[in-house]
Amino acid sequence: MSQLDSLKQKWENLTRILHEKKIIYTASLTYTILWNTFLVLVVLGLLGGTFAAGVGAGFFASLVRDEPVRAYASMKKDIYNYEETSRAYFKGGEDIGAMKSDLDRTEIPLSKVSPFVKKAVIATEDQYFHEHYGVVPKAIMRAMLQEFTGSEVRSGGSTLTQQLIKNQILTNEVSFDRKAKEILLAMRLEKFFKKEEILEAYLNVVPYGRNSSGNNVAGIQAASQGIFGVNADKLNLAQAAYLSGLPQNPFVYTPYQNNGQVKPEKELRYGISRMKTVLNRMLTGGYITEQEYNQALKFNLRKSLTSKKQTSFEKYPYITYEIERRTVDILSELQAKKDGKVWRKLKPAEQQEYKDNASKQMGKQGLKIHTTLNKKIYEKMDKTVKNKNLFSPALHYYKVQNEKGEWVTKSEPEETGGILIENKTGAIISFVGGRDFKREQVNHATRAPRQNGSTMKPLLAYSYSMELGKVQPGTIIPDAPLQVGSKVVGNWDGKFKGLLSVRESLMQSRNTPAIRSYMRVNSVEATNKLIQMGFSRIVEEDRYSSSLAIGGMTIGATVEENTNAFATFANGGEFVDAYMIEKIETNKGEVLYKHQPKSVKVFSPQTSYLTIDMMRDVLSGGGTAPNVKGMLSFSADWAGKTGTTNEDKDSWFVATNPNVTLGVWLGYDHPASMQKGTGPRNQAIWAALANDAYQFAPDLMAPKNSFSMPSGIVRMQICGISGKLPSDLCRSAGLVTSDLFNAKFTPNSVDDTLMPGRYVTVGDEKYKALDSTPEEFTKVGVLIKEDYLKELGFDKLTDATTKSKLFENVVPEKTLKDNGKAPGAVTGSAAKNGKLTWAAHGEKDVIGYRIYYSADGKAPFKKIGSVTSDKTSASIPAKGVVYVTAVDIAGRESGSATKVTTGPKPPANKPTEPPKPDDDKPGTDDPPPTDPPADPPPADTTNQGNKKKKKN
Repeated sequence: MSQLDSLKQKWENLTRILHEKKIIYTASLTYTILWNTFLVLVVLGLLGGTFAAGVGAGFFASLVRDEPVRAYASMKKDIYNYEETSRAYFKGGEDIGAMKSDLDRTEIPLSKVSPFVKKAVIATEDQYFHEHYGVVPKAIMRAMLQEFTGSEVRSGGSTLTQQLIKNQILTNEVSFDRKAKEILLAMRLEKFFKKEEILEAYLNVVPYGRNSSGNNVAGIQAASQGIFGVNADKLNLAQAAYLSGLPQNPFVYTPYQNNGQVKPEKELRYGISRMKTVLNRMLTGGYITEQEYNQALKFNLRKSLTSKKQTSFEKYPYITYEIERRTVDILSELQAKKDGKVWRKLKPAEQQEYKDNASKQMGKQGLKIHTTLNKKIYEKMDKTVKNKNLFSPALHYYKVQNEKGEWVTKSEPEETGGILIENKTGAIISFVGGRDFKREQVNHATRAPRQNGSTMKPLLAYSYSMELGKVQPGTIIPDAPLQVGSKVVGNWDGKFKGLLSVRESLMQSRNTPAIRSYMRVNSVEATNKLIQMGFSRIVEEDRYSSSLAIGGMTIGATVEENTNAFATFANGGEFVDAYMIEKIETNKGEVLYKHQPKSVKVFSPQTSYLTIDMMRDVLSGGGTAPNVKGMLSFSADWAGKTGTTNEDKDSWFVATNPNVTLGVWLGYDHPASMQKGTGPRNQAIWAALANDAYQFAPDLMAPKNSFSMPSGIVRMQICGISGKLPSDLCRSAGLVTSDLFNAKFTPNSVDDTLMPGRYVTVGDEKYKALDSTPEEFTKVGVLIKEDYLKELGFDKLTDATTKSKLFENVVPEKTLKDNGKAPGAVTGSAAKNGKLTWAAHGEKDVIGYRIYYSADGKAPFKKIGSVTSDKTSASIPAKGVVYVTAVDIAGRESGSATKVTTGPKPPANKPTEPPKPDDDKPGTDDPPPTDPPADPPPADTTNQGNKKKKKN
């Protein structure tokens, strides 16, 4: 090889070496650059990530900066603060039902939920439930990515824990702020709560659409009962899967419409399709076997849906409304008291605010309301008043304006309201709100005040007067016309019965004695007693009106108030306010309220017993409710009072025994006169309701004991005409009677209202004889002094004064008015078969007749007899001539008279003057010396008397 070649070779080698080194260098340099760049990028990435994380953390922190760090107790309170439906219960725990609410929910522990439900919910809503700590990051990222990209497919990123937070603590607002708080609270909740607690809370919170009543329903128990009619622990796999699918879109998937009817098949299939999706997820998640899956698909879900159920409002409308009102009142006053406020001093607006809050509390807190109502008695009474035969078929027609302002005519039937109260406790055992709630949404037992008529008499007219000793059962008070101001007081029958005892007046329900008794006391003090007995609608003008004593109220009283007041007498004068709510508990069993009976002393035991004893007579043969006992299927010691308002617009009957008091009202909603027979009709309703109660509570309705007489009551003999101690004259007149007295107010003076004397009878009336009144027309008897009658309130004596049985043996000291002249001649005389007849005299002061006789009409005529003015005939001899004269109260005798011949006709002769009296003493068997009868006209030979009658 030449040197040139050798150099060339070396150059090539050198070039090759340099080229290889360059490549290596380049590679090395590139690697170095790339590596360093990577490192720089990594560092920058880490720095950027850290920065981004910091920014993200700062952003997250900014989102939750206003969210407080919640303590366990706070979160627990919020999580378990379910909007649960309140429920009410009959006495003994029988369910009335859910109270009216926007949402039907019943809390239930997880242990009482079907395992299929738990598996279905986890498989469908949160497959990592047992692994995560409140949130699933990749699920959140996926959800965020779908949100940013606007993807139509949404897989959801919320765990059960997050959903629980959203439902119970946060809102449904869609925002990063709310989502950030949800994540934070979910992780915190997982720290405090066990998985089972979270799942239980979720199942009690989640909405499930509508139930078979058409109501919104939430919580697995309410859904199970409302959709399938079974408890949550009895759900099968298909039912569990169906319910677990509903929360995704409750009102699309729910099987019921808002009226409680099952949806059509084309709409029902949406929920069934969702159920299949849930079953598929359970299968793929390993929660069920393929065999269970296939069996569930074959299950006829539609047939297992429960039939439409009546809500408590539909089944017991009167009860539901009444319980709600009373519960709201109780909770309102309790809260006001906690706030240090006195309820009655609050303004109406303030009271209403408390009531609004109480309504919300009742609708959301799942309260348990225990009542005093007996289910069987209530249902039986409700059925009884639907019997049309107990009511008049007559409808009342009235006019009312419709929505257009037009006057239209409507009709309504007789309505009724009744209530049964336990005396000692005040517990309302049952009530009758009305015949048909759908027709008129008024509780006629508790919310419809009406005038209470004569049932007011024992409560107001007599009780306080007896308490003060102004009257006692045997006290005599006149039943006679009475004018108070411009008003004239009458009685229900338009009649007056004269002097009656208080007992008789109450038994026969007389008005004027009741008002007279009431007028003996201070009306304001008396009405205070009425208010103490629960009457809440007494207005100021009522307290000064005498008509209040017979039930003339401006507004009226409810059946509950009126009946409750009567129980005061059964309790010995202690008023115990009636109540229906026994106890209110939270859904956890905490007692919020428990009724504590309180009594108010109104009357003494003596006054109460005397009132009871008098009211016993109302149910006797002489009272206004004589047939009631015969209509009862049991016997008890009943005492009661009837009542009717003007024109028969209201009819009442209230009666009490040692255990219970039952009151019933009958009338039209728009007050109007009812058909005749309202009293007996209402009493028949009362008896029917009493029999209903006896059927299910015999010991309560028919106590073996009677009302016990307290100490301080005595029975005394009295003079029945005055109520004082009997005098000898009273005894001789047969006027001694006996009655009960409060020992503090027994009579201490002997009767001085009577005196002996002569009297005459004219028609049905008796009058005191004058000194000049002939004794032949008088009787000796017992007279009652006029001063005493005036003392009782008689301004003048009237015929009504003497209608009482008391006057059968006594005569009022009143005189027959003398017209100042001798009576006119008697006319119409005729004789036949030994009997003389004549026409009754027309002058009102005539007290009797004298009959004169002469054998031949020539010899002097002598008086052969006399009769009182109520008679117009007398026996006479078979032969002879007779005539009759009239005598007045002053002893004057009528003038000329018509002679009548009996037997064969005597020879014609000049009429003979009647014989002159033997002496001047009036009252002998002969005519008085003054104004002797004039010569009679010639005898009527036809024996038919003078056909020309002299006009008097």
